[in-house]
Amino acid sequence: MSIMVKGKMKYWWVGVTAAIFMITAVCIGAQEVGAPSDKEARADMITIDSLKVFGYLEKPPVVFFHDAHTEALKKKDKDCSACHLAQEKSNKIPGTFKAAVNGIDPLSPKFKRLEDTARKEVMDVYHTFCISCHNEMAAEGDKSGPVTCGECHKETEIQSSRALIGLDKTLHYRHVAAHEKKCETCHHEYDAEKKVLFYAKDKEGTCRYCHKAQTEENRISMREASHLDCISCHRKRLVKKETAGPIYCGGCHDPASQKKFQKIENVPRMERKQPDMVLVKVGEVKPDEAGKPGDVRMNAVSYDHKSHETYSDTCRVCHHASMETCSKCHTMAGSKDGGYVNLAQAYHLINSEKSCMGCHEIKKSDPKCSGCHVFMEKRRKQADEACLKCHEEMNADLQALAKEDDKRVAEMMVGARTYTTETYDKEDIPEKVVINVMATPDDRYEAVDLPHRKIVDKLMANVKENKLAAYFHREKGTLCQGCHHNSPVSKKPPKCVTCHGKPFDDREPLRPGLMGAYHQQCMTCHKEMKIEKPAGCTGCHKEKQQ
Repeated sequence: MSIMVKGKMKYWWVGVTAAIFMITAVCIGAQEVGAPSDKEARADMITIDSLKVFGYLEKPPVVFFHDAHTEALKKKDKDCSACHLAQEKSNKIPGTFKAAVNGIDPLSPKFKRLEDTARKEVMDVYHTFCISCHNEMAAEGDKSGPVTCGECHKETEIQSSRALIGLDKTLHYRHVAAHEKKCETCHHEYDAEKKVLFYAKDKEGTCRYCHKAQTEENRISMREASHLDCISCHRKRLVKKETAGPIYCGGCHDPASQKKFQKIENVPRMERKQPDMVLVKVGEVKPDEAGKPGDVRMNAVSYDHKSHETYSDTCRVCHHASMETCSKCHTMAGSKDGGYVNLAQAYHLINSEKSCMGCHEIKKSDPKCSGCHVFMEKRRKQADEACLKCHEEMNADLQALAKEDDKRVAEMMVGARTYTTETYDKEDIPEKVVINVMATPDDRYEAVDLPHRKIVDKLMANVKENKLAAYFHREKGTLCQGCHHNSPVSKKPPKCVTCHGKPFDDREPLRPGLMGAYHQQCMTCHKEMKIEKPAGCTGCHKEKQQ
């Protein structure tokens, strides 16, 4: 089965891959929605092309509006079981629902069958049951569906509005609260030796660690796991008249419905016995051929795990493959399990959202930060002191203590850190700077009166509460280097004309001339920070009176 995205056929599981859950990640208590009223874009739009597994399709796939059918059945006092057969319950098949809940059996996501047996058999299932149902409804005088080949097997201009959905902190906490912290309701591991599912307390991880885009051997796909477990649970709660998540496609995937999901402002910390602080080391360093211990060139990193939990909406931001330590897969030399990304790269790849430095780069794209950081070379070699902001030096006493209690050392190191939350005193910051170095008597415009102190105050206010900026802005003058770049930190940095010649120096093709430097720096900063004023030439340069 696949979904229709803007008129093109895409496999269902391609879309599922990007979602943490399809059904579990629904808002408990969200209103169920019926068939979307928008005729041009629908969240319940799926494409029936099940015969693809047997080879070439003889006719166009069938576009199917799931919620519309659910609503029609509901009016006849029928539910999901009218189309979906009960799935055999087992705790021996990884990912299958472990038992019927309150008499509600988990249902197969397939239509009127449990498996795809043969081409003609599957085709007959659709033709027999779909056409007969449509005929019965028409005979009763109800609005019904098509019964001829061309009415079902045809192209459509209707587009899918299906929006992917993930289990963020709010949704996860609401499920935890609804199930009274019984994590075993959803989480399980597989004992390969005994061939049974079991619950491993404090070892919980996202379902996607095991359930991939497609079924692998006897481990069902993420799509099937979501439908089997989650919809069954929602149906059970509805039968018991309890608050439940949606069982309609649109309840999870309609953009308008998603906006109605209740958000919790301060989500309590997840209870998994995770550490508050971690001393991140390089992992096991093998001795050389002579038996001498391997050389560790970098200091360990004291990592505030508890704080980082508040910066991300899911553990998978860092733990993208498992809840193990990074060095489990990303070894010093690189391994197959880690995609041959070695440990240093895993932490430092600047173009990866999964690495520490890559994540920090994403934070710099915030408009409050990007006005300065957009000019900084992303692949530049960092100064040694920059490395030491994370790889802090430890004295001999701390090194000895780290061998016995590395968490305690991490806690002490993090507690001793200093943060830069202010810049130079006001008397050291010029209130106004007149830029007239390029002025000539024939100029159409006057010199620029730059409100220097006002700009500094605004930049400082932007990052005042930013802990990342406060830590990595190493000195009071670090903020000044957004404009006064490529020069040492100083209360009185050199003027722009010191490096940027007037006119442009063709011997330095990568260094703009003075006029170009001013306009590029100021205008790009305003664009990045989404500053609408001043605008146009006269926004900065007053036009001379003739």
